[in-house]
Amino acid sequence: MQGLHLIADLYHCDCDPAVLLDRNVLETRCVNFCKEAGLTPLGAYFYQFTHDDGEKAGVTGTVVLAESHVAIHTWPETNAVTLDVYVCNFSRDNSDRARAVYQHLIDLLQPGEMIEKDVMRGELPTSV
Repeated sequence: MQGLHLIADLYHCDCDPAVLLDRNVLETRCVNFCKEAGLTPLGAYFYQFTHDDGEKAGVTGTVVLAESHVAIHTWPETNAVTLDVYVCNFSRDNSDRARAVYQHLIDLLQPGEMIEKDVMRGELPTSV
């Protein structure tokens, strides 16, 4: 179960507004970035939020990978995004693939400010 989990809170995203507002745009980009990085999408579920007047609002979505997942949530009202890219390294080291997907998404979203965390999951605690 050992793997890399890349986590980011993105603020002041200066991307095309459709990336934050349109489920189809965001889903297509996320799935394609995973494929281009050499990961294996098994399915995707993205949900389009709408305002009371029917106008598009934020998007929440997940790409389920054979290697684990990508999850993304947008807040177009504040140009903010939360992002998780997690891959397991059971049969091969997928860390570089995870970093490639993550970087493609950062480049797409163009945040002005970020809080990032890299977590190695599944490491056994060292005995004292």
